[in-house]
This record gives sequence, C-alpha cells and structure tokens, in this order.
Amino acid sequence: MSTLRFHAIKESLAYKTINIKEVKRRSELFGENVFDENTMRQYLTKDAFNGVMNAIQHGKKIDRNIADQVSSSMKDWALSKNVTHYTHWFQPLTGTTAEKHDAFFETIGSGNAIEKFGGDQLVQQEPDASSFPSGGIRNTFEARGYTAWDPTSPAFIYGTTLCIPTIFVAYTGEALDYKTPLLRALHAVDDAATAVCKYFDKHVKKVTCSLGWEQEYFLIDRALAQSRPDITLTGRTLLGHTSAKGQQLDDHYFGSIPARALNFMCELETECMLLGIPVKTRHNEVAPNQFELAPIFEEANLAVDHNSLLMDIMGRVALKHNFKVLFHEKPFAGINGSGKHNNWSLSTDTGVNLLAPGKTPMSNLQFLTFFINTIKAVHEHEALLRAAIASASNDHRLGANEAPPAIISVFIGEQLTKVLSELEGVTKGKLSPKEKTELKLNVVGKIPDVLLDNTDRNRTSPFAFTGNKFEFRAVGSLANCGNPMTVLNTIVAKQLKDFKIEVDKLIDKKDLKKDEAVFNVLREYIKSSKNILFEGNGYGKAWEDEAEKRGLSNNKTTPEALKSRISKKAIALFEEMQVMSKIETEARYEIEMEAYIMHIQIEGRVLGDIARNHIVPTAVKYQNILIENVKGLKEIFEEKFKSVSQEQINLIKEISSHIEGINANVTKMTNARKDANTIEDIEKKALAYCNHVKPLFDDIRYHCDKLELLVDDEIWPLTKYRELLFTR
Repeated sequence: MSTLRFHAIKESLAYKTINIKEVKRRSELFGENVFDENTMRQYLTKDAFNGVMNAIQHGKKIDRNIADQVSSSMKDWALSKNVTHYTHWFQPLTGTTAEKHDAFFETIGSGNAIEKFGGDQLVQQEPDASSFPSGGIRNTFEARGYTAWDPTSPAFIYGTTLCIPTIFVAYTGEALDYKTPLLRALHAVDDAATAVCKYFDKHVKKVTCSLGWEQEYFLIDRALAQSRPDITLTGRTLLGHTSAKGQQLDDHYFGSIPARALNFMCELETECMLLGIPVKTRHNEVAPNQFELAPIFEEANLAVDHNSLLMDIMGRVALKHNFKVLFHEKPFAGINGSGKHNNWSLSTDTGVNLLAPGKTPMSNLQFLTFFINTIKAVHEHEALLRAAIASASNDHRLGANEAPPAIISVFIGEQLTKVLSELEGVTKGKLSPKEKTELKLNVVGKIPDVLLDNTDRNRTSPFAFTGNKFEFRAVGSLANCGNPMTVLNTIVAKQLKDFKIEVDKLIDKKDLKKDEAVFNVLREYIKSSKNILFEGNGYGKAWEDEAEKRGLSNNKTTPEALKSRISKKAIALFEEMQVMSKIETEARYEIEMEAYIMHIQIEGRVLGDIARNHIVPTAVKYQNILIENVKGLKEIFEEKFKSVSQEQINLIKEISSHIEGINANVTKMTNARKDANTIEDIEKKALAYCNHVKPLFDDIRYHCDKLELLVDDEIWPLTKYRELLFTR
C-alpha cells in the first residue's frame, strides 16, 4: 500500500469541521482594522485630515508636517489595537505581495525605550531590493530600492502589524511594481475621460475607474495536496488520469456549499470585513471543489490592493481549516480552470456611470461615446491586451473548458450591434434636422430599453459588455489585476485623447455642432472597429480562420503574446501617456519572459522526478507481481499456462511499453531543457522552452496516466483526481 497517499486520505477523512459563528453584523465589522476616512476623522487634526483627503481626491502632495501628524495618529490608532510592528506593503513584479516588518520599539538610552513611528517611516523606506525582479534596470549587487506611501489606499492592520500600501521604485526612479504604472494609467484615463465628459457636462471634474474582480479558486484538502509533489511545487497537477465523474453532471455549480468549505468562507469573509474588503458573493463554481468569491466594485487602485491582500488572507485562513487554496488557472486537466474576471467601468464625480445609458438622448450619446471608444481602443491594441494576461499558467486555461480563447474579441450582443449599424449610416458632415430627430428618438433615445433585457454574456468572449460595464474575462486567477488594468486604462486613455482631437478639429475647421462632430467621429470608429466584434462561439478552427481574415492576432502562447509588449507601437503608447518609460516597458518584458522560462523549467524538473522516481518504480513493482503470478500459473498449468496467463503477459508488455515511453521522453525533455539553458537571448530561450520542452510534458503524462489505470490502486503512489476533487 502507498503509505503517504493513504495516510493523507485517512487524515483528510478524520478531519473535523471547524464551525465558525459570526457574532457581529458585517456592517459593524466592516473597516474595523482600516485607517479609513472615518478613523482619520477621529484621530487626525483638521489640517492633517484635509491634507490626506486632498492627496486622495486631487493628487496633491502631502507636506512633511502633515506626514508627521498622520504618522503619529496612525501609530496611536495601531497601538490601541495591540499592534507591535509596521511595514511598507507593496506588490513587486514577482506576482505576490512583499513586506518587511519593523517594530515601533526604539531605545532612547539609559535603559529606556519608546514606541516611535515618524513621518520619515511613513512616507518612505529603503528595503533591500536586490532579489526582486528588475528586468535589467539594476544589478543584483545594487540593493537600494524605495517604497513610498500611497495615501489613496488606506493603511490596515493584519495580525499585529500595521500595513502601509506603497509603491516600489528603483534607486534611479523606475517602477519595480504593479502599483506605480497603474496609478499613472488611472491618472491618464482620468484626464482624457474628464476632457471628453465636458462635451456633455461641464461640471465634471474627475473620472474614476472602478473594478470588480471575481476570484475563482479550488479548495483541496491540505493533507491530500501535500501528498502530491506537483501541487506543492507548481500549484497544479502535472499528471493524473481524469476521474470517471468530473463536472459533466453540472451538480456542483451553484449547489449547496459543503459545510467545511462554508466555514472556511465564513472566517475568510470576517477577515475581509475587518480589512475593508467588501466581499459580497460566494458560490460553488462549475468544477468539483471549485468556488468563487466576488466583492462590491471599488476604485481600481484600491480594488487591486484588496485582491492581492485577499489572496494572501485566503492562504492563511485555508491552513486553519486544513485546506490548500489553488489559484493556478488550470490545476486539473479535463475540467474548468479558474479565471479572475475584471469588471471595468468609468464613473464621474457627479455620480454618472459612463458605460450606462441615461434618461436623455444627450446622456445616451455620452454612453455611446465611451462605449464605442472602448471598443475602438481594444481593436487598436488587442495584441497588447492579450499580452497583459499572458502567463505560463494562463496558457493552459485559455481556449479550454468554457474559458475565453487567446484571440481577443468584444461581445456586445445582438441589440447593441443593431444600434451600431444604425449609427454607421449617419450622414458625413452636417446632419439634417430629420436625421437628428430620428437619431435621437429612434436610435440613441431607445438605448435604455435595448439594454434592459439584452445584457447576456458570451462565456467564450474575452471582453464582453454586460449592461453597464465591460468584463475582461480572459484575466487568469493567479494574475495581479494591476497588469491588465494598467493596459486597459492606458489604451482607453489614448483613444479618448485621440477622439477629442478629432472632434475638436471637426468643430473648429468643419463648422460642425458638437453632437454632429461626435456622431461623425463615432461613425468612422464603428466602421474601423467592426473586426473586433464577435458574437459567436470562440472555440474551434472556424473562429481562428475568421479571426485571421479579420487581422486579429492569435497568440496562443506567452512568448508569442509578450512580443507585442515591446513593439514600437506599445512603447510609444506608454511613453505618450506617461505610464511607463521605454526602460520600464522593456524591463517588464524581460521579467515576464524570465518568469515563463522559470515556471516551465520547474515543472519539467518536477515532472521528470515524479515520473522516474514515483511512477516507474511503482509500475516495475506491479510488473514484478504479475511476473510472479505468471510463474505460478506456469507451475500449475505447465504447457497450458499460456492460455490462462495471456492477459497477464499482455499487461506486462503494455506496462513495459509505457515505462519505455516515460524514460525516453524524460530523457528528451531533460536534453531539450539543457539545450534551452545554453541560449542567452531571452526570446529564443523562452521559445525553446515553449516549443521543445513543454510539448514533451503531454507525452510523459500520457504514459503515466495510462499506467494509473493499469497498476494496482493499492500501490499507486499519487493521490488520484477522484480523491483530490471529491473529498469534502
């Protein structure tokens, strides 16, 4: 019997559910451990409070005196909650969060000590940044990097530590994190969108991007997960035959949440409430042991911080309930993977959602302006948007089991497609009074009614309009939302900027009225962006062939997709919108390519180890049992033994062929990996791993999974899919 596997199953079955009782209402818990606006009103002086709010709302710099007041008040608040340490909490380009804890404690001589936390410690720190990815911006021996306070994301207490959200930059000023470019992109889209909004409402002074992420994940019993080296080291199963029952009955989706998982969720949600993360929705997802959690929409920068924090909290809470959370986009073959749908919209400081129709033709024209400009932005930069969600793990998910394909397209629904067709026929130049009336009454005016019952989603669309927002469905569950949000807001900002230039030109030089100029430009955008609109099934060769005819990219792998990151067009875009310099853009390309290589390299090593050190010895062991059986049959039946032992002999041969297949392909994979490691050029090296190393994973897995069906279950070493997915 396989000791580890069955010990893990026994341990998981013996686990007793921890029942979580909620003692307070969610509204009472919400934000209790956050230095938010309400807390600041209690602890800060009027000048300090106004200084912080001006920084949050208007981007104004906080002077040193104000910073000292804020830090002193923040310390008093934290100490009142038994906090002992503080940290600058940031999001380096590793894809995880980072923190270095320092105690408030400080000696003052004569054997005395105080709790100290000043403006210097709040505003800026110098963490040892030598081991964080920099993409060639800095050398490893240059350890200096700076973290700087981001007042737009409130400080929070986790455990006994005061966490201060910060940006992370190199000594020379380049961004080394996800937050810095995101903040720049949000500023760019605010400027561009506000300028366009003034066509419709001169009172608009600010436009804010909102984000609502939907986090999908798997919950696996911790003991079972630890019995699998591949899950432990790579976050996914590199081999394992599919279970006889998977998701084909659709009996898990939206079903009753298992008690153990529900108690995990209850404790998780309590932690989220304390930290001001407005989680609202929880449910079973399609695959067995797969779940989803979603919050109320927030300002994008805060939403990105909250999602990164949430993923960390989920891992910690899961340990208490003897679970392991799997965020990998495709941890199990043959069933749904996990995404992190990013629901994106823009809203004004006057309370208007720019992607929702209003009650008047003018407000609906505003809706159409932002709706069509977003489509145009995606059409112009679809390859860059694909690069924003590229990773070794998401490559497994895209195009499989209801996930969107790697081809970026926009779904808007049949009714809105008809609206755009109507607008496409607008007369060039000045509109006749009749045409204006018909447009306003019969096209623009009817948009609210059109959307009322026509906001269905195409599950295979990477980018879908869902009534009052766009849903970027291709984002992977492991991703930091900052990356796709930076790209999306940048391309929309650029598009809105260009739109205003074109409209102003028509007003000034062609003597058109404002709404006529807007209609004229939108008409041309509809014509030029048609190819990105797709209402059909995103799977299969038919759509791939059609997409090729339309000129859409189909970058199925990360090395292919990332090339668009460093195209002249992308570099010029980020520089023009002041989101990233050429150096920062190229650095991110290097970092993401290197990450891809490392992930495939680690998976290859783990797979080779499991195949040769776990699977092959087990197969040989079972083969020896069969050989002894054949020998025994020969002793009993003598010359007739062949007829009664033929099945065993065939099984021995079949096992031998699979053992041979494993060893041959592991050798090929190892050699391919060694060859790839000699390549210095990052792009060629990544392509070598993609095209020569990774394909051998499937060949090795094929033989291992076949052996799983042949070898005695009692001696099979790895916890099986049916145990991982159906142990509650």
